Amino acid sequence: MAAIKVTVWNEYRHERQNEHVASIYPEGIHNAIGNYLKTQERIEVRTATLDEPEHGLTDEVLANTDVLIWWGHLAHGEVRDDIVEKVRTRILDGMGLIVLHSGHGSKLFERLLGTKTGTLKWRDDGERERVWVIEHGHPIAEGLGDYFEIPKEEMYGERFEIPAPDELVFISWFEGGEVFRSGCCYRRGKGKLFYFRPGHETFPIYHQPEVLKVISNAVYWAEPVAGASTKAGRVDPIEPIGKAK
Repeated sequence: MAAIKVTVWNEYRHERQNEHVASIYPEGIHNAIGNYLKTQERIEVRTATLDEPEHGLTDEVLANTDVLIWWGHLAHGEVRDDIVEKVRTRILDGMGLIVLHSGHGSKLFERLLGTKTGTLKWRDDGERERVWVIEHGHPIAEGLGDYFEIPKEEMYGERFEIPAPDELVFISWFEGGEVFRSGCCYRRGKGKLFYFRPGHETFPIYHQPEVLKVISNAVYWAEPVAGASTKAGRVDPIEPIGKAK
């Protein structure tokens, strides 16, 4: 089978501005995720960051990306609108997208879902999170039990301003009592989109095996598949059309 070409995109600001975050991710969140994915079958990895030319998402990079992974937080507003639209078009044409944690507030996620996706409750108290699998048998949940726990995490709480997911794979419960839709699948055009909630930068969440397993599962799920042509415009009839006499 052909390799899956993955681009891990990260705004890469916290790791350069906060010593604590840098101690957890000395090579950046993008490389923590990317280095794990490189160990998985059929996955080829490249990384891209906000401050690279064109945010690292040139036409050539996007043309050679099957699945894009997106992590952003501090600098959603700095992402150029033309780049967002270019990425959105690639997703509609079939590229997969995995949006992580605070990427829910990104321009890209908002434009794809059409709602104020940055709207939710939150609390950064380092609470325990229990991620429940509610769609057993889904490819993204492969290899997991009924649930897994993250010892310390930022709380996200409902209501999360998103459209109802096509498939809801995970929900989270937090120590403070809140719940959250944490694993949401969508289809947009020919592309598949997965939102996965865990990943606050001040905790070593992208070193946790269960979290990385979900991300790699999501890459395989979001891989583009061949389908019917989506070419639009005037076409000749398939069969002769009778004309009235």
